[in-house]
Amino acid sequence: MDATTRAEPTPPLTLSPATARSRPVVERLAQLYRHDMSEFLGHLPAEDGTFAFGPLPLFFSEPGREALLIRYEGAPAGFVLTRPTDEGATSISAFFVVRALRRRRVGQWAALELLRSRPGRWAIAFQESNRGAARFWRGIATEAVGADGWREEKRPVPRPAPAAPPEDHWILLDTTEAATGVNGA
Repeated sequence: MDATTRAEPTPPLTLSPATARSRPVVERLAQLYRHDMSEFLGHLPAEDGTFAFGPLPLFFSEPGREALLIRYEGAPAGFVLTRPTDEGATSISAFFVVRALRRRRVGQWAALELLRSRPGRWAIAFQESNRGAARFWRGIATEAVGADGWREEKRPVPRPAPAAPPEDHWILLDTTEAATGVNGA
């Protein structure tokens, strides 16, 4: 094979929109996500052993919503679900990285890649009881827009769950200036 026909190496990490072909991969990874979140939200599996995730199909069909697949060296590594908010921001509705790749900066790379590749207003909800997520998202916000570039607020949990906390914590930030390099970012 000469240089003109040699395939370029695949980057070790990619973040791309889920396709009809990769939708089953996201659906299976979503089961792992729901299992992880059951610790904080009290979700139990159904009689067949699967966790309900009613809104998931909307991320493949509803305008404005999107499912993205994280890959590490070509293997499925996690996913991100985004949707527009009533306030005009984009919400990260779900974010998941498989346990084998946690603490290896895969989640950090994917979160920052998403925020930087799509400048604008973002809203990210998490449960304070999920200490790892709280640390992660506060660190991501600071890295994306600086310590003074984001704020946090509490909002009522909009969905019933057996062990749901009374409030979600939300990080609100705008990556527009960071993406354009305004204010030294």
